[in-house]
Amino acid sequence: MQIGLVGLQYSGKTILFNTIAGKEIDETLIGKDETQIEVVNVPDERLDKLTLLFNPKKKVSATIELYDTPGLKMSDDGKVKITSEFLNNVKNNDALFYIIRQFVDDTVPHPMNTVDPVRDIEFLETEFLFSDLTLLENRLQRLRKDVQKSKDEKLKMELPVVEKCYAHLEEEKPLRTLKLDDNQRKHLLGYQLLTLKPLIIGINVDENSINDVDEIAGSYKDKLVNLDAEIIPFFGKIEYELSMLEDEDKEAFMDDYGIKESALHKILRTSYKILGLHSFFTVGEDECRAWTIKQNYTAQQSAGAIHTDFYNKFIRAEVVHYEDYIKHGSFAKCKEAGAWRLEGKEYKVLDGDILNIRHS
Repeated sequence: MQIGLVGLQYSGKTILFNTIAGKEIDETLIGKDETQIEVVNVPDERLDKLTLLFNPKKKVSATIELYDTPGLKMSDDGKVKITSEFLNNVKNNDALFYIIRQFVDDTVPHPMNTVDPVRDIEFLETEFLFSDLTLLENRLQRLRKDVQKSKDEKLKMELPVVEKCYAHLEEEKPLRTLKLDDNQRKHLLGYQLLTLKPLIIGINVDENSINDVDEIAGSYKDKLVNLDAEIIPFFGKIEYELSMLEDEDKEAFMDDYGIKESALHKILRTSYKILGLHSFFTVGEDECRAWTIKQNYTAQQSAGAIHTDFYNKFIRAEVVHYEDYIKHGSFAKCKEAGAWRLEGKEYKVLDGDILNIRHS
């Protein structure tokens, strides 16, 4: 799973990237047009608890790839422009995360001279929408000619899907707000459409607004209801300071500032939600591991996430849900309580299931 952080220069994008990555800011990279990439462990208290109970040789967390694309700058003509290089950088991401500045700091200039979060969001959305519109317009021209010449059924099925998307974009609506079934989405996979990607919008506020965070989130949800995006207010500088502390000091720091949950947890949980992901676990003396799968994955598909042979030679899955295991304390007691069961290949794996795959 790849999440691309996108934002204007001086929005706090890089500080959030380093907060999530848990590393210090490299001052030499600030202002440079280089994309930073970091593989980040997904925190999961359930995996932590299972690791304490089983005491394995190794704990393996689920991971995501985080991409910090260069911040958008003011060009010589006094406008912020999105280049083709920038667009190419974000097209491969599975989801986009807009970092939007609300904090006011006279020592840090805004590329558009004034702080206006809604304007900045609309700027990004308009640019991405125009990029998708241009791409589909060119594709439609070729596709209509090819359909007339070819008997390829795939092209004939693709054409109405592209036309539907193009019409939606012409109404200045992002594609994530268009209802598409799985078959229609398959025809669009190769396009890497930007407004079709799930979207999170992070509003970077200052420490003076901590007590108003719920009100801030609510106000932006009302203003941006037509974008179908998740809204997360965060405190860039404070969150970064928090990430640099030892674990025993973090709780006291959060209490002092009234922070109930770190940005890292909110962002990762929301990312899983919008991408339709969740986790199952495998446990034992050698290893406790969290595996990331799509929601509604079957037991056989989930087995394939572990190893291809497990998919091909799947027989049954032994299943105990995490909460049942914690409640009863062992697999034997889960069997006694009826919480342990054998499931076939079509069983839909739930978030938090503990699986043991039987295979030939």
